[in-house]
Amino acid sequence: MCGIVGYIGKRDVAPLLLEGLQRLEYRGYDSAGIVVTSPKTAGLKMVKAKGRVRDLEAKVPARFKGTTGIAHTRWATHGAPSDVNAHPHMSADNKVAVVHNGIIDNASELRKKLEADGVEFLSETDTEVLTHLIARSQATTLEEKVRQAVRIVEGTYGIAVMHADFNDRIVVARNGSPVVLGIGEKEMFVASDIAALVAHTRQIVTLDDGEMATLKADDFRTYTTEGTRTTAEPTTVEWEAASYDMGGHDTYMHKEIHEQADAVDRVLRGRIDDRFSTVRLGGLNLDAREARQIRRVKILGCGTSYHAGMIGAQMIEELARIPADAEPASEFRYRNAVVDPDTLYIAVSQSGETYDVLAAVQELKRKGARVLGVVNVVGSAIAREADGGIYVHAGPEVCVVSTKCFTNTTVAFALLALHLGRTRDLSVRDGKRIIEGLRRLPAQISEMLEQEEEIKKLAQEYAEARSMLFIGRVRGYPVAREASLKLKEVSYIHAEAYPASELKHGPLALIEPALPTVAIVPDDDLLEKNRAALEEIKARSGRILAVAHREQEKADQTIVVPKNEDELDPILMGIPLQLLAYHTALALGRDIDKPRNLAKSVTVE
Repeated sequence: MCGIVGYIGKRDVAPLLLEGLQRLEYRGYDSAGIVVTSPKTAGLKMVKAKGRVRDLEAKVPARFKGTTGIAHTRWATHGAPSDVNAHPHMSADNKVAVVHNGIIDNASELRKKLEADGVEFLSETDTEVLTHLIARSQATTLEEKVRQAVRIVEGTYGIAVMHADFNDRIVVARNGSPVVLGIGEKEMFVASDIAALVAHTRQIVTLDDGEMATLKADDFRTYTTEGTRTTAEPTTVEWEAASYDMGGHDTYMHKEIHEQADAVDRVLRGRIDDRFSTVRLGGLNLDAREARQIRRVKILGCGTSYHAGMIGAQMIEELARIPADAEPASEFRYRNAVVDPDTLYIAVSQSGETYDVLAAVQELKRKGARVLGVVNVVGSAIAREADGGIYVHAGPEVCVVSTKCFTNTTVAFALLALHLGRTRDLSVRDGKRIIEGLRRLPAQISEMLEQEEEIKKLAQEYAEARSMLFIGRVRGYPVAREASLKLKEVSYIHAEAYPASELKHGPLALIEPALPTVAIVPDDDLLEKNRAALEEIKARSGRILAVAHREQEKADQTIVVPKNEDELDPILMGIPLQLLAYHTALALGRDIDKPRNLAKSVTVE
């Protein structure tokens, strides 16, 4: 969602903050703003602008100097995009400035009380409530002013606060929305995402929910919202600033699609155990006896992570013979699900901060469940909350539309399925077979990416469609769902995914020449069933693009994908459809890295 950047030290702060905001542009936003001050400056100076960071930069005057500052990119929730609704929000006396990610649930109630006390609001935002609560506090320290305010508000927040009377510090707080501290040499940083920090420091501290911090140029301290000191040891992040560059590609999405062979190699590296035909996943914190006691696996994720979980559930059932299913975390957390002590729950999130997934994890932990995390970001909230898990090592993913992280997550599930299978009844022979298949994946991904020009030509044809249908059966269905999501996210073409077996139960009514169908047709024991579905579509003059391991006679075009083991084929079959979505969007002139209305990390409901 929104982005926060802050700095305190000796350097000229405005260029640093603007650079940090640019690194957070991928998160999705509609306005931006900046506040600066310094020990030699009287008061706070602020500039805000609707639009992109470049629009803000154009408004910043030449003599906008300071050594302390906070900045923000806003994604509208309360109030339309505008200069006034942009963050930071300043108090009436120009002494307090606040940037905020999240949603204050009781903002309307608090706003009415403040207005009754004579407070005049300038914006429509929920954030301005926080600003006035802090400004009106009678506490004698900035820390206590902020503490009093966050005790009153309900909802989610990641905030950074400056005060003209305490210009030697920035106070930050977290509840449900990420806040990361960057530890420098006689300078400190804060951000909502590591991406804004890695150009300056790789030493970071991630705040927990209910935790606050005070940043000064030469030190920091962390404590709870109740005032109890906490111990925070900096960790070193593995990603470097160069990881966030486009590397010669026109878009981040294109770059990340082409990084998948190397990314899959990373998630496999050091984890394969040839001696026992299994894998080593020490981070699970799950010994063999505990693994054998698992009677069911429930996978929770949102969007692309949910689809990766669907593929993971199938692999776990096939290889480990444990009943498994995937469910949207956003639904699970509200339906008062029965939590079974013999069920292993797995939370999936690229950022490790997805709010619906995190809330589900916290509810499961409250009820005594064992929860594993499958995440990409080390030290993220879900990684810290879970009992153990798997890092997918995809590297930074900047484009809002997930590609390489989806692929690496499915490979991580293959590793988990093999591990659980070999702990139970999967034979050495089948273990070796799966390991050999995993090792073939990087080369096969590279082979598929060499078809890009042919897929680009197909995309230019299908860009004319107003709607598309994606179908697959069993292993192919989650692939169809993810491919459908990719197309609609990045090209804005309406797309639906259905199980191929459901065609006769309704979707056949839609078939006509103007509605193309993309069919996932793996060369497995359901090949003839899938071909029968193609026959049904062709008999109704439907246009078909097949993704298969060999040319399909009934299809108008076929994208041929290298064959792997049946259980692993879904990992490969979605990759050409990422390219199809990309080039369709390119043909339509879409903003590929920042699709409209979407944000990379969804940290509010």
